Amino acid sequence: MSKTLIENANVVNEGTAEVKDVLIVGETIAAIGRDLRSTPEAANAEIVDATGQWLFPGCIDDQVHFREPGLTHKGEMATESAAAAAGGITSLMEMPNTVPQALTQDLLQDKYDRAAEVSAVNYSFFMGASNTNLEEVLKTDPKRVCGIKVFMGSSTGNMLVDDRDTLKAIFREAPTILATHCEDEETIRRNMAAARAQYGEDVPMTQHHLIRSEEACYKSSSLAVELATACNTRLHILHISTARELSLFRNDIPLREKKVTAEACIHHLTFTDADYAEKWSHIKWNPAVKTASDRAAIREALRSGRIDVVATDHAPHTLEEKSGKYFDAPSGGPLVQHALVAMLELVHDGVLELTDVPRLMAHQVAELFDIADRGYVRVGQAADLVLVSPDSPWVVDRAGLRYKCGWSPFEGRTFRSAVQRTWVNGSTVFDGENVYLGAARRLTFDR
Repeated sequence: MSKTLIENANVVNEGTAEVKDVLIVGETIAAIGRDLRSTPEAANAEIVDATGQWLFPGCIDDQVHFREPGLTHKGEMATESAAAAAGGITSLMEMPNTVPQALTQDLLQDKYDRAAEVSAVNYSFFMGASNTNLEEVLKTDPKRVCGIKVFMGSSTGNMLVDDRDTLKAIFREAPTILATHCEDEETIRRNMAAARAQYGEDVPMTQHHLIRSEEACYKSSSLAVELATACNTRLHILHISTARELSLFRNDIPLREKKVTAEACIHHLTFTDADYAEKWSHIKWNPAVKTASDRAAIREALRSGRIDVVATDHAPHTLEEKSGKYFDAPSGGPLVQHALVAMLELVHDGVLELTDVPRLMAHQVAELFDIADRGYVRVGQAADLVLVSPDSPWVVDRAGLRYKCGWSPFEGRTFRSAVQRTWVNGSTVFDGENVYLGAARRLTFDR
């Protein structure tokens, strides 16, 4: 059985940052302490000197779009999971809006089968909901599937669930957590029509946050909370982008007692509407990147506990697709390779505490989704870990990107911290240069 002893790491975990050794035996964490090299359990272990480095539990990303099947010109499970491993993400939850869409249990299983072959990191997949597949949704196994995704705005094909009776039925009968994309489609269509009337087909990208507006977000999010409250549903609202929506969430009770939770995404924590002029469609997401005051409020909500987790909404498109005019350029961009280091920039800048990073990107994701045996640096848990050099500045350039789409909204950005090594289930999946397969497992859930 393989053994790895990580010595003298600054272990950032469960609200503390302390210098410790961590012993991995097989797939699990076997011991945490000091001077473990002298213990019998550490005999013949590979020694990793982590002096001066941070050791975190591996990040868990609860929202990615890896584009397989059917959209593999944009990204594949193999390429995007490799990028995730290089970025310190050890587990991910992928969304159903592929081609075909994961609207049946058989199609959902096809994605699990493919991930077992090619994923570099642990995986789960959301079951998709539509106006017509309630019977399939109700077959979802809560112990083996992360959740059910409901698009309440901005979707592809027939995945927009806009029938009120169907929505009520899904909220009332769902066998597990519902994750929602909340934007009111009627409001967006009205704003689009107004923009077209003013600009024709040459709508500036700077209008995106006005078209996909605060009103559109709040109207849909408040409806979701209303339905969840009425139906006693476990609801998780994805990618909060406005200050106004924060009033919908509580910070006066522990996470385990919340029936409604919220997620923030890296792009909404990093960019503002002032960046459209330079970044153009490369920061076009749905929901839109909004104002500096919205960003500030979301950052504060991470500290106060109104927002519970941070994710990426990784959604690659090709440069050719992104080069179109406003109505042609699709929304979304690649983020998994740079999410952790982007969060650490907020630590360097004094916006967050160092211990906030594992809390928001690992501990609370595991708790929120009831993930079995992951999310912490604890004896007996799976050894999903990431080692980071806190003071190793580097510049994002295209040569270093692992995304199949070949671009990043962070190109030219200097990050002050760098991922040095990533372990999944006790095996090295990223060594600072190469990505290795064979360690990933399907996530399971204690529900």
